[in-house]
Amino acid sequence: MSDLVTGEAVVLGLRTAKLPSRGLAVTLDLAVQVVGLVVTTLVLSLLAPDLDGAAVAAVTIGLTVLFLVALPIMIETLSRGRSLGKAALGLRVVRSDGGPVRFRHSLVRGLVGFLEIIVLFGVPAVICSVVSSEGKRLGDVFAGTLVVRERVPGGGGAAAALPPVNPQLLQAIGGELVALDLSAVPEPLWLAVRQFLGRIGELDQAAAHRMSARLADDLAARTGHPVPYGVHPAAYLGAVLTERQRREWSRAQGHAFQQRARSQQQAQSYHQAQGQRQAQHYAPQQAPVQQQPLPATPPAPPSTPASGTGFAPPA
Repeated sequence: MSDLVTGEAVVLGLRTAKLPSRGLAVTLDLAVQVVGLVVTTLVLSLLAPDLDGAAVAAVTIGLTVLFLVALPIMIETLSRGRSLGKAALGLRVVRSDGGPVRFRHSLVRGLVGFLEIIVLFGVPAVICSVVSSEGKRLGDVFAGTLVVRERVPGGGGAAAALPPVNPQLLQAIGGELVALDLSAVPEPLWLAVRQFLGRIGELDQAAAHRMSARLADDLAARTGHPVPYGVHPAAYLGAVLTERQRREWSRAQGHAFQQRARSQQQAQSYHQAQGQRQAQHYAPQQAPVQQQPLPATPPAPPSTPASGTGFAPPA
């Protein structure tokens, strides 16, 4: 078993493939490649029988490189580390940190593998695999890769790693999960839990139980609530992670509802303002009332001063 450590400091208890299984997988791959090479060569010889010796040598070298180097690299890259022989035996090539291989890893493995397996008849590969504790050959050493077992003997994936839990216990957990304070749990621990639960089907049952118990203890120390008695630690981790996702979804839904309400309110205010502008634009305009000028008042006649005799001449 290999103690691979991921970027989140999670130890992956993956079972490494040893020399017998790897040798059988390589034999199957080489058999398919050689058959394809022979069949293609025969077909070309029938289609072009008039080729000279130089052309035949060039075509033979090209087909050899294609079937023994290029195609294995391409298949391993596209299948994320699974060739025909590895798929038949339940093996996969992964990086040293447990991640999927990329083109550069497959390229190094293919070039070095052509030398150590085909040119040197597999002698360096056998010696290196026997000496290495993880069963690595030279191609794995230079590429930084590892061949692991996907189908662990006696395991049935995630369902086998997670034993059945009593529904009453799950119902009791549900009541406790609602009251858990998850604000003190750091994000790296959530990442470690998610990665562990995502790869629990690839781990040995004993290693998965140890890792789940350690992660559950770390989570319980952050939340202040121990793991309920009788509940598998992996099941508890999945329940707590589901509760966190439910809370995040509820917060996202509440935020989205507030955004929609705010948008509807703004749209309603905009439409009301537009309606008021249109009402003012199409309202009949009343002509201003012109005030008629008042007739000028004639000036009063000058008053005749009264005489002291009291006589007033006739008009």
